[in-house]
Amino acid sequence: MTSYLRKRERMKGSISRFWITEIIADFFYATNSVRICFNLQTIQDMKIILVLISFFMTSNNPRLIFDFTTNESLKNWQVVDDNVMGGVSNGKLSVNEEGYGVYEGQVLLDNNGGFSSLRYDCGNIFASPTDSISVTLKGDGKAYQLRIKDKTNNYYSYIASFKTSGVWETITIALKDMYPSFRGQDLNLPNYDKNSIEEIAILIGNKRNETFQILLDKIELK
Repeated sequence: MTSYLRKRERMKGSISRFWITEIIADFFYATNSVRICFNLQTIQDMKIILVLISFFMTSNNPRLIFDFTTNESLKNWQVVDDNVMGGVSNGKLSVNEEGYGVYEGQVLLDNNGGFSSLRYDCGNIFASPTDSISVTLKGDGKAYQLRIKDKTNNYYSYIASFKTSGVWETITIALKDMYPSFRGQDLNLPNYDKNSIEEIAILIGNKRNETFQILLDKIELK
């Protein structure tokens, strides 16, 4: 399926959220374009807007974080391998002609290495421990880690492991189940209990030499 058709299919489930967003945008454009008096009608209008915002933020509709297509920029994505600590593993990210992200490479244990990671600087996304993060992907049957940071400059990540099946699937992980870890060591800190996500990563490091390839479609918060 082409990237255009995949995008159109996704929009079918987003009409209500798009409509709400347009109403909110129109309201704030109007109130910032003219001087208004805070009369009863204005207060009532603001109450309606607040209800709509509340609905928007608590809706069960997935919030799209990133959609891999042939037209999507990869500038906020970065491959970080074990060469930062002397290793020789190598990974790379590209987008194929079908519009899927292709993260592939080789993990090598030489020089005390053994991992490759793909990281996305997603800005600042509102999230809560009751949310789940999902990744639609096609793996190679190998095990990976999904990692998030609530602040990019944190030294540790919240992580969860998952195993791919070799077919297209959606991996869904509850944020409250993601535990803090640093360089393979679990930390004596609570599981994810924050209200933001600033970095998302996929890491492979199974303590063996291996090649890997994983196709990525989209990342969502639910």
